[in-house]
Amino acid sequence: MLPSSPSPLTILVIDDQSASRVAVVAELDRAGHRALEADSAAWGLELFKRYRPDLVLLDVEMPAHDGYWTARQIRAAEPGGWTPIIFLSQRDQDQDVWRGIEAGGDDYLVKPVSPMILHAKLRAMQRLLGMRQRLVQLSDELRSANAQLHELSNADALTGLMNRRALDERLHQCIAQARRDGLPLTLVLCDVDYFKRYNDSLGHVEGDACLKRVAALLREACRRPSDCVGRYGGEEFALILPNTPRSGAMTYARALIRTMALAGIPHPDSDIAPHITVSGGITTCVADASTTAEGLLLRADDALYNAKAHGRNRFFSYEMQMDTLEQRQPASARPLDK
Repeated sequence: MLPSSPSPLTILVIDDQSASRVAVVAELDRAGHRALEADSAAWGLELFKRYRPDLVLLDVEMPAHDGYWTARQIRAAEPGGWTPIIFLSQRDQDQDVWRGIEAGGDDYLVKPVSPMILHAKLRAMQRLLGMRQRLVQLSDELRSANAQLHELSNADALTGLMNRRALDERLHQCIAQARRDGLPLTLVLCDVDYFKRYNDSLGHVEGDACLKRVAALLREACRRPSDCVGRYGGEEFALILPNTPRSGAMTYARALIRTMALAGIPHPDSDIAPHITVSGGITTCVADASTTAEGLLLRADDALYNAKAHGRNRFFSYEMQMDTLEQRQPASARPLDK
């Protein structure tokens, strides 16, 4: 909503005729506005760039450069912006008004300027400026709201990590980047061991708290800006590690196992440890034209199944045919109890 009493304006008056300029400035002072004076186009442009006034009152007929030229220079000096320009001239023919508008002007006053008409024009410009400021404010608020909406749509509500949608998008981006750079890309899927039993023992509220803690630990493990982690679904998480070779992926996985052990989140019904543990599947590739996000996810998920089938609390890599306990093991197909 516009204020009932508009704020005073900073107004640049460019006019080589001293008497005319002084008369206009006196009326601006009387109305409570701040006036800047220039007696030439060059000095007017300098003042415009220096002070960025709210409004320009511009004489048409001036030596060296006329008002039309000056208006075009003003418009060129504010790309993307808009400062109202009102031309002042003793000419009042239709062609003169047309030339002024074409040069970038917004209105036209005939000299000698009537004080009443001048004040009316200023009030109109104040209203226009107020509406423009409000539109800019609304645009900024809309951009901020859209950014927040985008962030929320890509974040998992429980853990604050990237959700499945954001993970899929990031994985596609990382594959494309790895393909361009010819660098290795590692994808890790990991699962909280015996999480169903954890929920059955302590309830879903404690289960949610556990997932939040695991998510925080995984986030802390992403030390490089390019590394990212998200909640893939339920108690399953995905880590995307650009420029990480097979050996580096295994080292990273062993560090995750140590991190979980040091965190010591109690698990009352685990067969393998008194604390929360995770199992994971690792796949590493140097992306080429045949590499797809779906293929990497299937391979990492199969490796995760293998890790769970052979004891849990470990990560398995198909590329190395080895888990984090450095035991070479064949794949298993028996059902698992999560």
